[in-house]
Amino acid sequence: MDYYSFEYPYLIFLLFPIIYCLYRCKERLKPIYFVHLHFLSAKKSFYKLEWIVKVAIFILLAIALASPIIVDRVDPLNRNGKDIVLAIDASGSMNSSGFDFESEEKTSQRLSRFEIAKLVAAEFIQKRVGDNVGVVLYGDFAFIASPITFEKNIIVEMLSYLTQGMAGQNTAIGEAIAMSVRAFKHSKAKSKIIVLLTDGEHNSGDISPKDALVLAEEENIKIYTIGMGNRGEADEALLKTIAQASGGEFFYATNAKELREIYESIDGLESSKIKSRDYLLKEYYYHLLLLVALALLLFLINREMRK
Repeated sequence: MDYYSFEYPYLIFLLFPIIYCLYRCKERLKPIYFVHLHFLSAKKSFYKLEWIVKVAIFILLAIALASPIIVDRVDPLNRNGKDIVLAIDASGSMNSSGFDFESEEKTSQRLSRFEIAKLVAAEFIQKRVGDNVGVVLYGDFAFIASPITFEKNIIVEMLSYLTQGMAGQNTAIGEAIAMSVRAFKHSKAKSKIIVLLTDGEHNSGDISPKDALVLAEEENIKIYTIGMGNRGEADEALLKTIAQASGGEFFYATNAKELREIYESIDGLESSKIKSRDYLLKEYYYHLLLLVALALLLFLINREMRK
């Protein structure tokens, strides 16, 4: 949110003695007696204009010293939001097609499940205005593709570089949950959420989903599970158990439209305060005032030289 302010507002008080002095401490002129006073009318007019210009210069200089700024309060961590980790399945089955995706231009594209999952996840991330988001990719094993951060554009760009199979061809759901829990290591959010997406069954990894679920419960992490693909391909029973035990919900998407709607439903999650520091972006404008004051000063000098 933008607002106007001064970096050194107390310097504004310099205006008062300066203006008072300009008004009261007038230059004492030696009286000159002249009969035809109408010849001096132009001079009097100039002296009045000169005084106004001088006052304007001093006002501009005093305001410039106070340093007027526009402050953009960027509050990436101290906001009403939540920390979210998206755990995305990159196993061999995610290379399957037949999960049509309709872009914002209303053109249909035939992409793999993994590519569609990335596109819908990117849309979800960009809508997380008050949240910090991280990404975990998993197959035979799991790894943190992006730590939890407020920099949404960086995460979305990173998603475009992820490929199906880069974590192996199997589905280690337990590893995915455990690695997602590890991603919250430095999180100070009260609301921590994992959104786990898969189109298969747990069949790999050294950590079982049951043991991984215990880790999530210890950290008070809520897990939302999403099964995608044809009914029966994903282990619905396991995904329901994980979601219910952690206080989350289970969803199933058989097409890209349903997947989008699921992420929109998760969009309605409650928010909580994340404790950290503010970050202020300041745009300075004192130089504009100095330029105007300089222009007025040059105007006075030019008039004085032409007298």
